Amino acid sequence: MNDKDSKTPREDYGRRLAAHLCDQHFGARPTTTLDGPAVLRFTPIRQVNLFVVQQLLSQWKQEVARLRSPYFDFEADDVRTALTQFMNVLSRRIKLSRPTFEPLLARAVADTLAMAHDPVSTFDDKLLDQQPTATTAQLRDTLRYLDLSKPLYQGFVDTLPAEGTLEREDVLKRFGRYQEANNKLLQPLAALVAEFNALLPLREEDLQPVTPAAPVTPAVSAAPMAPAAPEPAQAPVVPTPEPEKPAPKPALVPESKPTTLAQEPATKADAQLTVVPLYEKLKANQPAGQPLSETLRPERPAATLAEQAPKVETLREAISINQRFSFINELFGGENMEYHAAIQHLDTLPNAELAKNYVSQQLASKYDWTRKEEHVNKLLKLIDRKFG
Repeated sequence: MNDKDSKTPREDYGRRLAAHLCDQHFGARPTTTLDGPAVLRFTPIRQVNLFVVQQLLSQWKQEVARLRSPYFDFEADDVRTALTQFMNVLSRRIKLSRPTFEPLLARAVADTLAMAHDPVSTFDDKLLDQQPTATTAQLRDTLRYLDLSKPLYQGFVDTLPAEGTLEREDVLKRFGRYQEANNKLLQPLAALVAEFNALLPLREEDLQPVTPAAPVTPAVSAAPMAPAAPEPAQAPVVPTPEPEKPAPKPALVPESKPTTLAQEPATKADAQLTVVPLYEKLKANQPAGQPLSETLRPERPAATLAEQAPKVETLREAISINQRFSFINELFGGENMEYHAAIQHLDTLPNAELAKNYVSQQLASKYDWTRKEEHVNKLLKLIDRKFG
């Protein structure tokens, strides 16, 4: 099946399901809004919710990228630190109305259905973001938005070299071979369809591409043929014959033009996420910050960032939405409540030593963090900032 052909049925079902679920949620309260935790709980299919969040963060990065000015130095360390702090606060203030949320949900549904049908395209869209190059660290960072068939994608990323730049075409070819050899790790389409069917009727055959009907060429009326001129009669043998009159020309019938088929109106584009320009929000006075925090320059040494990062009052407020989703998925197995309980307990401890002991002796053994050094180190750095 050609994936381009199958996109339309997936996207059509995504729009219908999004409208159905939004009718249920917003119907009686059309002006209500959704925050981050509500988005993560909106559907019982966790992968759909995560893809909505990934789209939100993509919009977030685009908004930051537009913050450039010929009059001000946005690359200065204190500016970038203040901007990072502001963005962390803003990321905890998600506010989605139905017009902005519904198209995000429709796309998330279609993308989730695509995972079981075309994992290579999913890898390209969701992990590589269709960029020409990537690093293993970047790919590993995007794994937090995957729930469906995650062992397949996680296993492949673990085979990639830790250092160096990866070329998109080469990575996709390698992933294609890896997927064929480990196809048992892929979520079956039938199981995924059953989950969606519980929300809105769906069958596997509904996702098959619709064969377009052959275009009907309108009949073109041929111009009527002129009747053959009558054969001239033999002239009578007379001394002075009258000249023969020419045959009258047939009346021309205007040629009928083919009827032009009216083109269907173009489908209305999905509404884009309404984003308030960040420069409007940056007018408030910002305290002088320390040099760049870890979220903007991951390539700088971790120790330097920990020393330069400003102190935080509580871990709960210091952890951005990006880090929160990462910790929940990678350290707490996707359990939102267990994450919040652990962070709340860490905030009650009086010093860094007790907090680190709680992380290394209790949390690490409870959730088996043997291969989670990167995420554990980020949590420990936040503890250093709190008690530093």
